[in-house]
Amino acid sequence: MSEYYNVKDIFGENVFNDAVMQERLPKKVYKKMREIIENGAELDPATADVVAHEMKEWAIEKGATHFTHWFQPLTGVTAEKHDSFITAPMSNGKVLMSFSGKELIKGEPDASSFPSGGLRATFEARGYTAWDCTSPAFVRQDAAGATLCIPTAFCSYTGEALDQKTPLMRSMEAVNEQSLRLLRLFGNTTSKHVTPSVGPEQEYFIVDREKYLQRKDLIFTGRTLFGAMPPKGQEMDDHYFGAIRERIAAYMRDVNKELWKLGVSAKTQHNEVAPAQHELAPIYAECNIAVDHNHLIMETLKKVAGRHGLQCLLHEKPFAGVNGSGKHNNWSLTTDDGINLLDPGVTPHQNVQFLLVLVCILKAVDEHADLLRASAADVGNDHRLGANEAPPAILSVFLGEQLGDVVSQLIRTGIATRSIKGEMLETGVKTLPDFRKDATDRNRTSPFAFTGNKFEFRMAGSQASVAPSNVVLNTIVAEAFCEACDVLEKAEDFNEAVHDLIKQYAVDHQRIIFNGDGYSDEWVEEAKRRGLPNIKSMVDAIPAYTTEKSVSAFEKFNVFTKTELESRAEIEYETYAKTINIEAKAMIDIAGKQIIPAVIKYTTSLAGSINSVKAACDAADISVQSELLTEVSSLLSQAKAALKELVRVEAEGSAMEEGREQAVYYHDVVKAVMDDLRAPVDKLEMMVDKDMWPMPSYGDLIFEV
Repeated sequence: MSEYYNVKDIFGENVFNDAVMQERLPKKVYKKMREIIENGAELDPATADVVAHEMKEWAIEKGATHFTHWFQPLTGVTAEKHDSFITAPMSNGKVLMSFSGKELIKGEPDASSFPSGGLRATFEARGYTAWDCTSPAFVRQDAAGATLCIPTAFCSYTGEALDQKTPLMRSMEAVNEQSLRLLRLFGNTTSKHVTPSVGPEQEYFIVDREKYLQRKDLIFTGRTLFGAMPPKGQEMDDHYFGAIRERIAAYMRDVNKELWKLGVSAKTQHNEVAPAQHELAPIYAECNIAVDHNHLIMETLKKVAGRHGLQCLLHEKPFAGVNGSGKHNNWSLTTDDGINLLDPGVTPHQNVQFLLVLVCILKAVDEHADLLRASAADVGNDHRLGANEAPPAILSVFLGEQLGDVVSQLIRTGIATRSIKGEMLETGVKTLPDFRKDATDRNRTSPFAFTGNKFEFRMAGSQASVAPSNVVLNTIVAEAFCEACDVLEKAEDFNEAVHDLIKQYAVDHQRIIFNGDGYSDEWVEEAKRRGLPNIKSMVDAIPAYTTEKSVSAFEKFNVFTKTELESRAEIEYETYAKTINIEAKAMIDIAGKQIIPAVIKYTTSLAGSINSVKAACDAADISVQSELLTEVSSLLSQAKAALKELVRVEAEGSAMEEGREQAVYYHDVVKAVMDDLRAPVDKLEMMVDKDMWPMPSYGDLIFEV
């Protein structure tokens, strides 16, 4: 029987949250900390020392021996350096355990060893981690023992952001300030803060670890570089929301328990569309906390899998031919007193504040579609976006029937006089309950869809941080709010001015609205006619960061400097080239050392069987064996030629200077030759004796868990 526990008893037990602070800190210090968290007041050394002491005592009670500043450099994963609480041995042979306010608020990792895009030279090593007191510290318990983890930002010695969190928090301040300006125009004098609320849904694959360890491509790259589809894939749609298998259910149970202890509100779990694919979704949290929690979710998914003899794959496309994994970033704006700026209310056509917020977001997405697309760009996502399984690479906004009709009225006449109501659901079964449907359907093909009281940005990749997407969303919406407020604050007649502005934005940016099938070829043509960008690859997306309009928006709200943006673009190019280079080298290694020798062994065996038949019976019909040998030999020759070409182009790419030119070469040349090598190898897998094939097949991986 599995262990029983009450979720309420364990939730947040390893988090130095508000309840713990209120219990352990002196009242004066607790009040000071609340002021700092809520209003951004300065943290003085005396307060920091008291908090650090109590945090250390609490962590030691949890079994912690070390602490670490937990941060998010531009590597795609989190980073940490552990220090013990031990300071110096005492004269009596005992040891002193201490943790100062200075150690709490500041750390000094080596900045030159993290990606900086040229911001820091190799000899310029100093960088700082700074405590983000708005995201609670936590104790992580694993095979290493217990460690106090302190969420931090990471900046260079000269102040540039070297991480995901610093620009995220800057963007949160920007959208807060501009949202409050907008609220004040509508007479709201009570709300003090507006915070982006985020809920990232996390998709992932689970495979057997023993089989995973037999696939060098999965080990080195996170995806299968070779692999033929099994007879059954996802055609029957039977895995989606299907009954969760016991081995996976046991794994999910342990994942939930770990996350709940860390205060992560894991809410929903289910089987996804592809075999071996699953999803975990938390309850919404403040933007920077949601980003931290998503990193904890990814780390926990991978860590717990090992305990169950499983392997978690977070790559966007680990298996060709079946659905890939994304991350749906649900985003809204909420005040400290509980007002959701994206709540349309019962009659959205009469909700002027909501309509202004809505058209400002339309304006933001339309004007910065390329930037929003770039925020979701990573190498793995190139295999997924626009592949009839995920949002297309074209940015559009789905509003649904109700809001679409309201906006259409505004465009036609400048006035909206009605809102479509949801009808009663008619099932035709008397014993089923009657209830009112939503006023609009859902659209799973839209990359940016309004879903009741939030927008769902569905482009983000499953293994990537959602910080870049939220940085862009917060900043471009702040810009749109700012421009609207600049107009309305000068207006003599506010009511007339706000209605005129709502109509103007609706008319000017109507091209971004699309409620149809985002997977269709017709939409690609229609989007082109509308002038919407169709950015198909990461390499093509990166330049959006350094356009004049992007630099202007980011610098206006102090989210990024031009130098920081240029450095991030440089890192993106380097990341792309390095990733494809690793994949190419892995293909060369696997094809040369495993696949081609296995095929040669098979052809030798096949030729031997033909000779045996000839010797036994001169008149025997050996046409089938001969035909098979000829076909296999032809494919083997194609694979050998493609392998030779891949060795050549990989060497040429490796010799190039890092930057855009190298990244383009890897995209246009190296990747194409990789596809040329994979094609004959996947055909060979379907012909060679399974006992001779050197690695588990797709069927072994995705159905035998």
